[in-house]
Amino acid sequence: MALLLDTTVLIDALRGRPAAERVLALRDSAQVPWICAVNAEEVLRGAGGDSEQLVMRFLGGLQVAPLGREEGVRAGRWRRDYARRGIALSQADCLIAAAAVGVGARLATGNPRHFPMSELDVEDWPVGA
Repeated sequence: MALLLDTTVLIDALRGRPAAERVLALRDSAQVPWICAVNAEEVLRGAGGDSEQLVMRFLGGLQVAPLGREEGVRAGRWRRDYARRGIALSQADCLIAAAAVGVGARLATGNPRHFPMSELDVEDWPVGA
């Protein structure tokens, strides 16, 4: 099954933590991981100075999942439905989850509790591990 990398995993990989080896192993196995526009924005926003080139090169080696109307509707429904139950989900997390569902991918994240959606298969990649 395909894998979409959450921003926590991307940041860990860029910092050279063990996630970097896991991401490289995926790419070497011809299973190029996915990201979406939200991940790219979040990672680039945190990049400073000389690191922007490295970030751009890293992101350029990953597949980009589309974020269109269907993903927006799915994300909006999740936010609305969970809010009605008293659970606040972020717009960014819902869009990332919708992108993963849209391409039929599991989501690798260091924050699995941010992604309670039953339609989403979440893989826990603990931060720093």
